[in-house]
Amino acid sequence: MGKENVKWMDRPEDHNYPAAQSYLSLLFDKGDVKDIIEKLDKAELSEFKAKDIFRASKLSLLGVSNSHVEKNIEKIEKEKELSPILLVRDSKTRSVIVADGYHRMCAIYHYDEDCLIPCKIVSI
Repeated sequence: MGKENVKWMDRPEDHNYPAAQSYLSLLFDKGDVKDIIEKLDKAELSEFKAKDIFRASKLSLLGVSNSHVEKNIEKIEKEKELSPILLVRDSKTRSVIVADGYHRMCAIYHYDEDCLIPCKIVSI
């Protein structure tokens, strides 16, 4: 199966935004989270390589034995569409926060680290 077989939705799924809100609520106060989610909702899609998102996020790679990563790898193999990920560019820490889509990003990285991942990204 070639890299071109990774299928993506045109936009994040509706449930991705509450998931991002929940995670971001651990990092920012309620008002800031509301603003970030509104910006993410309005943002256009961009694309970045999986390996570059990982480097910018400073996150650890989850293994293929993680059940969520495994499910996303199965989706890739079955050519099912994945939802774009939601990113926040934090100018204070000079890093990228993966607000939603960490497991999808790990699955793509395992599949092909050079694969372009559609995402919405906003700066704070």
